[in-house]
Amino acid sequence: MSTRQKKIRKTGRLIIPTIAIAFISYFGFHSINGDRGLNATQQFDVRKAQLEAELSSLKSERKLLQQQVKLLPTSGPVVRDMLDEKARQALNLSRPDEIVIFDYN
Repeated sequence: MSTRQKKIRKTGRLIIPTIAIAFISYFGFHSINGDRGLNATQQFDVRKAQLEAELSSLKSERKLLQQQVKLLPTSGPVVRDMLDEKARQALNLSRPDEIVIFDYN
């Protein structure tokens, strides 16, 4: 009578830890470098700050334009100073004895 003994393989014990390490590595890499990872989040924050700065400058420009529109008459006579300023700005002309300084702030 012969008995067969099973050899205990060490490779069988390494399969589950190897798969676990592969999953952890995959998800760890993509949590840092993926489309929604840490690096992308930092880039989104930088872009957000740029767009917020642009938005604030556009809001201030809009306020200026709204103030200028308020000076224009809706149905009455045109304010002479406003008409003169807009014409000079559009045509880039002035009289020879004048000094014109445009403030674009």
